Amino acid sequence: MSASAETLVSVRGLKTYYSIRGSFLDRLVGRTGAAVRAVDDISLDLRKGEVLGLVGESGSGKTTLGRTILGLVPATSGTVEFEGKDITKLSEHDLRELRRRMQIVFQDPHASLNPAMTIAQAVGHPLQIHGLAQDKEQVRARVAEVLDRVGLSPVEQFMDKYPSDLSGGQKQRAVIARAIILNPVLLVADEPVSMLDMSVRAKILELMLALKRDFDLTYLYVTHDLATAKFFCDRIAIMYLGRIVEIGPSEAIYEDPKHPYTQALLRAIPEPDPRRTIPRDLPRGEVPDAAKPPLGCHFRPRCPRAFEVCGWEARDLKELLERRWAEMGEEGFDAERAAVGPAESLNEPATTAKLHGHGGASGADLAGLLEKARTGDPDDPFWTGVKRIASENGALEVDWFDPVDPRLLPAGPVEVECHLYDEAALAEAAERRGARIP
Repeated sequence: MSASAETLVSVRGLKTYYSIRGSFLDRLVGRTGAAVRAVDDISLDLRKGEVLGLVGESGSGKTTLGRTILGLVPATSGTVEFEGKDITKLSEHDLRELRRRMQIVFQDPHASLNPAMTIAQAVGHPLQIHGLAQDKEQVRARVAEVLDRVGLSPVEQFMDKYPSDLSGGQKQRAVIARAIILNPVLLVADEPVSMLDMSVRAKILELMLALKRDFDLTYLYVTHDLATAKFFCDRIAIMYLGRIVEIGPSEAIYEDPKHPYTQALLRAIPEPDPRRTIPRDLPRGEVPDAAKPPLGCHFRPRCPRAFEVCGWEARDLKELLERRWAEMGEEGFDAERAAVGPAESLNEPATTAKLHGHGGASGADLAGLLEKARTGDPDDPFWTGVKRIASENGALEVDWFDPVDPRLLPAGPVEVECHLYDEAALAEAAERRGARIP
């Protein structure tokens, strides 16, 4: 795929948020609920004729990004230009005209087909919706043509069958036939092989590559599986919590991953040779809540290489204490947990925290507790973000350095959103290192 190929889809500053309804009292007083930031300020270009893979864990926002690009989910802000038209500004009528040129293959072939429709009816339905067929004979002729092309032949054996009569692989072939029957130029494939048996996955991907060549298709391939992405994609975009953290040619992503999250994903790929031992130093913890993402770098709470500018906060102190308590004996846990108390202030994203001791514990006692935690694990990246720990007026006060949002910057053949590759961020970190109060 040439880097100079024509841009088919151009995404700029795209955000897609899902509102979370607040309590009855919140609505009564006019307070709006929180929002899940499924897609959080993404910019990318999809070139004509390429296969761009969107890779990430469940909840990373990759499916929402694909559906927003198709106009199936409304964008909160930003633009999506398809063939030069910003689809986020189009009416439903105008958008319907474009739908002939962009289609989607959903993840679950069993749920994608109407069980009450025959294969001929389901595959030919888009022709009727868009008024592209004059009569039933014309529809059946076109359906027979695409069924044969996707490998459902002899077509006479499949035309009048129902989805329940087909295997999973055959259903997905029928879904693909329905997607290409309108001759689209863009196909969003949302994990098209994840619901299929291992024995048919490669065959479906080979079919999709053949269709790409024959019909001059452009693919946006959504997957959590880096192994299939390597086989199928020209470029790969790694998504984490609504952001693209690394994007570049597939070969470069696999040979020299830059972002710590990409490196972790590659380490998670199963090794087929049982005699080989692969280190599995995977990220700690779970994917954070997308309604309240971490300050600064979204990957920072799980990153082993985070440092001063990555955006440490009060919630990280709570997580650090909980990790410490999980490794302690019952007596030590009871004593420290009683001294810290509920610590409600540690539930909010803030760069300052003030804790009052409980059960007779003072601020100095809490400061001593933190010093024990630091001594027990001095290499934890958390301590790089702490600006000040002090006991003031009987309470413990902790300040963290202000977060710096990472930027997607060139790093060799790829672009990576990580402070480790940002000279300005590295310089700022060096200054903060000297400004830290012991």
